[in-house]
Amino acid sequence: MDLSERQKKHLRGLGHQLKPLIMVGDAGLSDSLMAEYEATLDHHELIKVRVRVGDRDARDAIIDTLCDKGRATLVQRIGNMALLYRPNLSKKPDKRLKLPLR
Repeated sequence: MDLSERQKKHLRGLGHQLKPLIMVGDAGLSDSLMAEYEATLDHHELIKVRVRVGDRDARDAIIDTLCDKGRATLVQRIGNMALLYRPNLSKKPDKRLKLPLR
C-alpha cells in the first residue's frame, strides 16, 4: 500500500505514544512469532516492532520480511524500532484507523 507523506505523518503522530507490541530477538522470526505478528496487526492495524538483532543489515532484512509476509507498510524506522501499518478491511469502517486524504 502506498501512503502519501501526509498519511505517514498522521500515522507517525498516532504511533508516537505506542509501546512495542512485537519484539524480535536473536532467535529471529519463528512461526509462533509470525502468527502473533499477524494477529496483532489484524487487531491494531498500526503497531511498533522492536528488532534486537546483531547488526543493521540483519535488522533491515527482518523488517523487510515482516513487511513482505504481513503485507504491511513501513511508516517509520528509528534505530531498532519500526512502525508498521496494514489496514484491516474486515473491520467495520467506523472501527478502522482514519487516514487523511492524499
